Amino acid sequence: MSQFTVDEKNLICIYHTGTRADLITELSEMQKHLEQDEIELLELTNTVIDKLNEISDNDFENFVIELVTDFEEPEFQ
Repeated sequence: MSQFTVDEKNLICIYHTGTRADLITELSEMQKHLEQDEIELLELTNTVIDKLNEISDNDFENFVIELVTDFEEPEFQ
């Protein structure tokens, strides 16, 4: 599976709606609303979409589980 950068993970967290296919759709729709000067975001989104197209749905689900675990707050005792 392709390694996602921190920026790519952040973008995934913002636009994740359930499935890998849904995320690809959301990112593609978001790209339509970018301004001409938002080149970095366009490139980042393209990279994420490319990586998402390279992995399976199962690998994506495992990645999301790990991603959510990384962002969970630690429990205080």
